Amino acid sequence: MPGSDESILIKVLRGVVAGAIAGALASFAMDRFQAVVGALSGSDDASEESEPATEQAADAIAKQTGHEIAATDKPLAGQAIHYALGLGLGVAYGVAVEFRPLLAVGYGSGFGVVTATLLDEAAVPAVGLGSAPWRTDLSTNLYSYASHLVFGVTSELVRRQVASTLHR
Repeated sequence: MPGSDESILIKVLRGVVAGAIAGALASFAMDRFQAVVGALSGSDDASEESEPATEQAADAIAKQTGHEIAATDKPLAGQAIHYALGLGLGVAYGVAVEFRPLLAVGYGSGFGVVTATLLDEAAVPAVGLGSAPWRTDLSTNLYSYASHLVFGVTSELVRRQVASTLHR
């Protein structure tokens, strides 16, 4: 790009690094938020589903490869899916914001809302890992959006700090 001091490669690399760190830390923040909400509500999961979508996804992936996940290993496998997805989303977000800074408006809250809508409200039910939003109670939908707001805002706060450190 004429007049630009930064190459596209530098922006992509900064976005990948900042996004990966942000996605991992945001996944942790979301996980802790859900643990607190679960403890306050007296359950391990604020949704009514018996098995979280992440555990169902891990089980489906294992079956596709001809393996089976032991019941005792499903929570860990579900966490692996949760963190891998969070890291991937963080990378995509980090790179996107490098080229379209306007995407970070609202300190990542838009990212969180879009993530909740596309994943929990659309993709999860579409692949049979959960109920459609109109078939779940309002508290489950609010829980999803609140969790993903924590994810989005944490992603942006961490991404900004890491990107600014890498920009120096």
